[in-house]
Amino acid sequence: MFSRRPATTSTATGVAPASSDARRATLAHLQDFVRTRVGVEAYVEPPTPDTGATLLLIATTGEWTRRRVPDERTAFDVAGSLGVPVYNVRFTGYPQRMRDWNSRQRRR
Repeated sequence: MFSRRPATTSTATGVAPASSDARRATLAHLQDFVRTRVGVEAYVEPPTPDTGATLLLIATTGEWTRRRVPDERTAFDVAGSLGVPVYNVRFTGYPQRMRDWNSRQRRR
């Protein structure tokens, strides 16, 4: 599902997590977000010159989380496996509830 290229960068501990560990951690985070929030929808974001493709999950409250994925197809596949509606942000844009949540967080 995610890239099988071995991790070569080091971390603060001197040892990079194996790609399979990172993949499991990413999936666990996304599954936890879906399980602990109401009305989660997925938005697939295209790669940019600075970052690769990402999967954005947004709850009905506007709270959101974003994780990098190898490509857009993988993002759609992961969202499908999570059982949430999935949209391409190129066509739908970001929901107002996300912008409202971000505004509330900045005021805090």
